[in-house]
Amino acid sequence: MLEDYIGEVDETKWVNHPRVRIKKESAGDKPPQESGKVTPEMLERRKFRMNKPFIPSAIYFNNEATADTIRHYVDGIGDTNPLFRDAEYAERTKYGGIIAPGTFLFTHQWTATGSGLTGIHGWYSGGDWQWYKPIHAGTKLTSVAIIRDMEIKEGRMAGRGNIYIDYGDIIYINAETQEILGKELYHIVWAERSAAGGAKKNRGRPKQTYSKQDWIRILEAYEREERRGDNPRYWEDVNIGDSVGPLIKGPLSVRDELVFLMGAGSPFLKAHKIEFNYEARHPNFLEHVEETGEDDVPELVHYLDQFARAIGVERAYDYGNQRMSWMCNLFTNWMGDDGFLWKMSGDERAFNMMGDTTILEGKVVKKYTEGNRYCVDIESWAKNQVGDTTMHSNVSTVILPSRENGPVVYPDPDPQLLEEVKKARPLNELRAEGLI
Repeated sequence: MLEDYIGEVDETKWVNHPRVRIKKESAGDKPPQESGKVTPEMLERRKFRMNKPFIPSAIYFNNEATADTIRHYVDGIGDTNPLFRDAEYAERTKYGGIIAPGTFLFTHQWTATGSGLTGIHGWYSGGDWQWYKPIHAGTKLTSVAIIRDMEIKEGRMAGRGNIYIDYGDIIYINAETQEILGKELYHIVWAERSAAGGAKKNRGRPKQTYSKQDWIRILEAYEREERRGDNPRYWEDVNIGDSVGPLIKGPLSVRDELVFLMGAGSPFLKAHKIEFNYEARHPNFLEHVEETGEDDVPELVHYLDQFARAIGVERAYDYGNQRMSWMCNLFTNWMGDDGFLWKMSGDERAFNMMGDTTILEGKVVKKYTEGNRYCVDIESWAKNQVGDTTMHSNVSTVILPSRENGPVVYPDPDPQLLEEVKKARPLNELRAEGLI
């Protein structure tokens, strides 16, 4: 027994730790109301932090793109492209070695910390990416975060309550050369947990079952997955209306989620002492689930149905940036080793629950030159096995090699972005000085 090892303790030392505070509540009680409500003070605090570049105080997972971290990531999204995993193959390409798909940068940082909506449930709902350089194995990473605008809307997901659409930039930088590798303007939807759970917009849908014939079609779709690879797709050979994909992912399982986390990391899943120390610093972090009477990290909505139901979703569901990574896979398969994904936009409007299958596809809608870059715009989207749209149509841009004029010319970051990066200072310093 613990008392045999610990002996007497000063209980007042731990009275405010959330694990101790929770046990003071009677069984089935909800957490204190203030832990899950958006207040005017929260919104004012967030407004004060807008448009102030800062260097995050911690990373989510990887601070270096290595052959192993890249392989773990592409394993987690089911991407078999040898350019990302086979050193011998990659050495024969123009890169001279393994590179990472653009969304690998998620593994360094997902979103800006310090938006100020403590205790409010949030989920990634899409983003607008731009990339400027390939990410080579051996690249050390750093980042700059900038909190941008927020929209407040009345939404069905939150019942009678508001939803808060949070925008911010994460700018990813080569830590040694200081070159900007890429950036994402992310979209995060926030809703008060009690309001979201009460809305029940996503409750009641039965889990998909698959017949023998269904599984044959799923396996055949995987078998037919097209990967352009070392056969260059030249700009001159592309026509408006050309199809892109399809690419299949799923049926979604908890296994898929865990393998994704093995490669992508997690902002919130921590273990043992590290977890409980984090909770002490963030006492409104835990989510209460009446169905189980338990309190734990909100990220468990991705594995445990009871946690998902607490916010109004029938079953555990995927990570939003996991789905965005699948969209990146669609484009890198299509463009081949010599192409470059410049811009990618995704808009996730429906939950992808356990048992769902996702079909991603697109079509070429524009072909043009921009300076010495040979560009193709592709409209892409995703649907599930019953035809529901889970990612609305958005346009992304691929730069292709030209048969007549040579290889891809990489794009340059916006000068304003460069200036913001120069102004960035460590978050802890800005907080200490009351500047953010």
